[in-house]
Formats: sequence, structure tokens, C-alpha cells
Amino acid sequence: FLSIESIQREVANFYGIRVQDLKSDRKHKNIAVPRQVTMYLARRYTGASYPEIGEKFGGKDHSTVIHAVKKIESSLGKDPSLENAVKTLSRKIESLISG
Repeated sequence: FLSIESIQREVANFYGIRVQDLKSDRKHKNIAVPRQVTMYLARRYTGASYPEIGEKFGGKDHSTVIHAVKKIESSLGKDPSLENAVKTLSRKIESLISG
């Protein structure tokens, strides 16, 4: 079982920010994009519901999580650096799962 918190730690570490930043309301791109990536990966790897994921991000609304997941999905084919980040993080997360 993989927790949302462990994904938050991996993403924060990857982007050189703090987990607290992911949970904040800051909208600056260097925080917002990693937050959206984390929500996307949490949805993909934990099976948690949108409200459950939002709760782990400082009580964000489920619609915020849905928007984040859709935003990352639609950007993956168009943004090579984002795609590379998601692939790298996915490999790290999959290695956590397989132990």
C-alpha cells in the first residue's frame, strides 16, 4: 500500500520544495505544477478518491484535484519536461511499491 504522503515526499524532493509547499495555497508555477503532478500521481497510484486526495493537500476541494489530474493528462503529450518529470517520478513510485 502506497500513501499519498509518500508520493508528496517523492515529488517535493524531486522539485526541491517542501511537502508544506504542496499543501499550501501558493499559486506560483514552481509550486502549482508540482502540486498538480502530485495529485495526478496520487490518483494514479493510490486509488484514493478525489476528496481523499484533496484532504491531504490542506483540505483542497475535490474539484481542484479533478482539475489538476485533467491538466496534467492534457499537458503530458505537449510538454516534454513535464512528461519527463512524470515518467521519472512514476519510476520512483513504482520502485517504492515493488520494494
